[in-house]
Amino acid sequence: MIEIQYEGRTIPYILQRSRIKNLYIYIKNGEVIVKAPQRLANKYIEEFLNKKAKWIYESLEKSKNKVKKEKEEKVEKEDVEKLQKIVKETIYKYSKILGKGPKKVRIRDLKYAWGSCSSNQNISINLKLATKDEKAIEYVVLHEMCHLIYMNHSKSFWNLVEKNMPKYKEYKKLLA
Repeated sequence: MIEIQYEGRTIPYILQRSRIKNLYIYIKNGEVIVKAPQRLANKYIEEFLNKKAKWIYESLEKSKNKVKKEKEEKVEKEDVEKLQKIVKETIYKYSKILGKGPKKVRIRDLKYAWGSCSSNQNISINLKLATKDEKAIEYVVLHEMCHLIYMNHSKSFWNLVEKNMPKYKEYKKLLA
């Protein structure tokens, strides 16, 4: 392990030499990896890294913060059970009101949304909702259930959401 210095901090890095033409710096899993051409002198690598030390340090901090945030977002078992209960009760409630229910309901680790409704009338709810307020969860479930009737975000869709949950805008803000 080789090191560079930045504002009194020591930043270790892994040097990998290969048959490439340029020098590259990667931050991966909290480690600094430097790929260098096989015949490039160490002196040039060190000069390059010292010029990029601020960027390397800031990128490492961002990487660490991202990993920390992901760990904080891990969902506890009791939170998942609470989420399942709320989803089940909300689906039951609004199925009666809307006269329509989903074919399947899944709670999954969605990367792109709080929930989704497929054209096959299957609803997926984001596992990360387990850490959110009950009203926010209810809003997401209702939102997806309204897609069983309107597969879009038209005025009619939003009117249906608002008719069934007049304060939905407040609850939607709880998701931020």
